[in-house]
Amino acid sequence: MCNIRKLLPLLLLMIAFGAMTSCVTSKKVNYMQKADGKTIPHYADTLDFEEYILRPGDRLYIYVYSLDEKIMSMYNAGSSRNNYLQQAGNVNGQSTADLYSYLVDKEGNINFPTLGKINVSGLTTRECKREMERQLGTLLKEIPGYSTISVEVNVVQRTFSLIGVRSGRFPIRKEKLTIFEALAEMGNLQNFSDRSRVKIIRDIDGKTTIREFDLRSEDIINSEFYYIQPNDILYVREMPGKTFGISNAATAVSVVATTISFGVFIYTLEETIRRYVTK
Repeated sequence: MCNIRKLLPLLLLMIAFGAMTSCVTSKKVNYMQKADGKTIPHYADTLDFEEYILRPGDRLYIYVYSLDEKIMSMYNAGSSRNNYLQQAGNVNGQSTADLYSYLVDKEGNINFPTLGKINVSGLTTRECKREMERQLGTLLKEIPGYSTISVEVNVVQRTFSLIGVRSGRFPIRKEKLTIFEALAEMGNLQNFSDRSRVKIIRDIDGKTTIREFDLRSEDIINSEFYYIQPNDILYVREMPGKTFGISNAATAVSVVATTISFGVFIYTLEETIRRYVTK
């Protein structure tokens, strides 16, 4: 009994300390916190959004505009500009997006009607658009009644991924998707997600790189981590506190109170047994 009495205060202190330190506070989960260089890091102002560079494996949606309906129907294969990006069905196991888009092959080429193979790897969508307009313009000028054409080029089926506390692949629905818009797309992170050490796996100039950043710092809006790029992978691990099961301060206080009550019960029980034995 004496040994239990000596160890009980230490045991209670350890449990209470674990409860308090495992609590998920607002400091651990809030975004846009002022960088202090200590708990919240600074990031250099390196924000410079670069247009996406086309690469093998991309799928391009290409729509040709013309006053000539025959040219429109020939190049657009009956696809509707207004609802194409919303299509998500399947035809014989193949996505409708696949049916009306052009795959950039391993050599960096797409195979476009009447033009044949066009190398687009290394180009931005704007550069690809200009090249398509140039080649189509040269070809169609030979047709009687030629009218100026315009080409729209979009990269479709672009995604980013999340692994760690949860996993999933999410669509990139706009050209400039910020990290906070990506969080909204994912439905935000869980309370026990460690926002202080988020890893991002990104392809840069054909090389896979791994960077780490603190999602809580407001400085990221000016950093290289602010915009999500196609095929980015975010790795978010769990905080150590999740194994203890405490999600907020109120729960921590409850755990501490319960621990103290348990300690008082053990102490009272020990005293009762000791008095009974000494009688």
